[in-house]
Amino acid sequence: MFRCPGCNMGHMVRVGEGPGPRWGYNGDSERPTFTPSINVTWSEPSDVSEDFDDTSKDKRMVCHSFVTDGRIQFLGDCTHALAGQTVELPGWDL
Repeated sequence: MFRCPGCNMGHMVRVGEGPGPRWGYNGDSERPTFTPSINVTWSEPSDVSEDFDDTSKDKRMVCHSFVTDGRIQFLGDCTHALAGQTVELPGWDL
């Protein structure tokens, strides 16, 4: 798991054997590379109180990235402010 500075959430990336989607991993905990891309989607409810119960008004959110050699390359379809940018993978304070 890594903390994404674009959407300020943790993104789980499963590697190795096991059920569900799995990513390739270079084995380097300091400068990880995961393949293929990581595409996280979710919905956020509308800010308009009249629309809270209408899920068709929810905002679709996307965080799509490549993590290569400890850097996150955010793709253009991201809905957050780091879309199109590449940043260092931040540390994770437990």
